[in-house]
Amino acid sequence: MDEFLPGFLPRLKTAVAGSPQAPLVFLGNFEVEEVWAHGEHTLPRFSAATGSAVVNRMDEFALLLAGKGDHVVLKAPPDPAYLAYLERLGLDLPVLHTVAAQDTQRTVTEDALADPALLATLRELGAQGATLVPHGVSVVEEELSRRAGLPLSAPGADICKAVNSKMYSRRVADDLGLRQPRGWTCETLDELDDALGHARALLAEGRRAVVKEAFGVSGKGIVVLENERWIERVLRMVRQRVERSGQDRLAFVVEEWVPNSGDLNYQFTVGPGGDVHFDFVKRAVTEGGVHKGHRMPARLTPDQLDPLRRAAGGIGARLARDGYTGVVGVDALLDTEGGVYPVIEINARSNMSTYQVRLQERFIGDGRCALARHYPLRLTRPLPFGSLADLLRGLLLEEDAGSGLLVNNFATVNAGHTVRPGEPFDGRLYGLVVADSVDELSALDDAVTARLMSEGAIHVR
Repeated sequence: MDEFLPGFLPRLKTAVAGSPQAPLVFLGNFEVEEVWAHGEHTLPRFSAATGSAVVNRMDEFALLLAGKGDHVVLKAPPDPAYLAYLERLGLDLPVLHTVAAQDTQRTVTEDALADPALLATLRELGAQGATLVPHGVSVVEEELSRRAGLPLSAPGADICKAVNSKMYSRRVADDLGLRQPRGWTCETLDELDDALGHARALLAEGRRAVVKEAFGVSGKGIVVLENERWIERVLRMVRQRVERSGQDRLAFVVEEWVPNSGDLNYQFTVGPGGDVHFDFVKRAVTEGGVHKGHRMPARLTPDQLDPLRRAAGGIGARLARDGYTGVVGVDALLDTEGGVYPVIEINARSNMSTYQVRLQERFIGDGRCALARHYPLRLTRPLPFGSLADLLRGLLLEEDAGSGLLVNNFATVNAGHTVRPGEPFDGRLYGLVVADSVDELSALDDAVTARLMSEGAIHVR
């Protein structure tokens, strides 16, 4: 099976709705983990209102996962010039439904629940046989499904939360005999104390360790245990929270931080009959443990690819047995000798790479390469897509066989503007840099960065 396989959307429709022609309603409720983590003890977290506004506008990614005849619910209408750009590329776009009044601090699901007219529209789509496909399913998406009369494409929130826990990932890998970093699951203070004792031993050996929340996401809910002081701080903080809350059940993982030569992300789809289809593998781009993008193709040897395929088959079968069907993404590592750790974390939901698949099938053929990434921006005023296109003239992708930057989410650029009007704000420009060679890919990426920095209102961080 090749890394890049055509027809992902028909396969997805068949897996979640039983037919490759089934109409789907996509919902980009990113960081659903925040809902799954409600009621769980957490580690120190730092987030700003602007950051939440940007994350919530990642809903626009669903625009390019859906196809003609499908539907997408968005927090706000896309920039008309951006839609025109996508149409010039020949992309078949879905029917768009936008909420009546978005709140920047709410997810698209929460906005939809507050819009009676939209709920009525979704109810009509449900009556016509449409199915709701969220990024991930929590109790909030269950409520939307119920109130809109729109069947969910995935199992319920209880199952989805359970199989997305990092503790589930470790236990499945142990059961299947899959290589993973040394680690310990912690459901009580005593288990956490014992696991941190193992972390001390790792530090004494000159190694590193981390403690992770079971439902942490995007670099949040993780603490690198650099020294004894950090170990004591984590234990003290968790103990205090347990004493204050009276809730003694924990959900943490303590692991060795493994030196590696590359982060990988692979995806497979689990069908209702338990069949597993390996979709792709990509080399992840991370910075400080935070996902920044993907390189395509992953350029793995057969000895590196085979363990991932075998792991996908075993994990998929286990997920099916535990009641989960749909898209699954798994994080993996290459060690410093090129060996594979096939399981670092199982994400039984859509992933960033999921939203690139249809573009990948259309614009990245044999012999070509791509870098999916985002450009972190600091803006002093809103940036219309037309102005961005003028600024990046000659660097934007304009045709199937061409090279350049394909913007796959523009809403995140200006999402932070309304949080504190009149003040500078942070944004993200997401895109796929597509080229015929690695050297051309690097040159294009550098050229886009330089062109963005040349505009006085834009600062690339």
